[in-house]
Amino acid sequence: MKTILNLATIASLAIVGGSALAAAPATHAYVGQKLAAKAKVTMAQATAIALKAHPGRVTDKELENEGGGSGLRYSFDIASGGKTFEVGVDAKSGAVLENKKEGKNPD
Repeated sequence: MKTILNLATIASLAIVGGSALAAAPATHAYVGQKLAAKAKVTMAQATAIALKAHPGRVTDKELENEGGGSGLRYSFDIASGGKTFEVGVDAKSGAVLENKKEGKNPD
């Protein structure tokens, strides 16, 4: 449903002088977004850190309370080479806490 709404928003952009005014939404919802006020690292910064640690395509992202580091972490599923990897980034320090192939029973 969110994709349809976003596409509808994009499709309804005003045309001015033959070109569309493109404006990205201020934020994209993700699991755990309500915890973002406690984080010192933004989702955008954490995404860049995760992709530097393991280049690929982010297929899932969330912010969660989880043991290790500060106890608040961004978790990313990153598709790379036909496999999925889980990369965890501490939401307060930006440290990479986890970078491993996703197991048989993903979270």
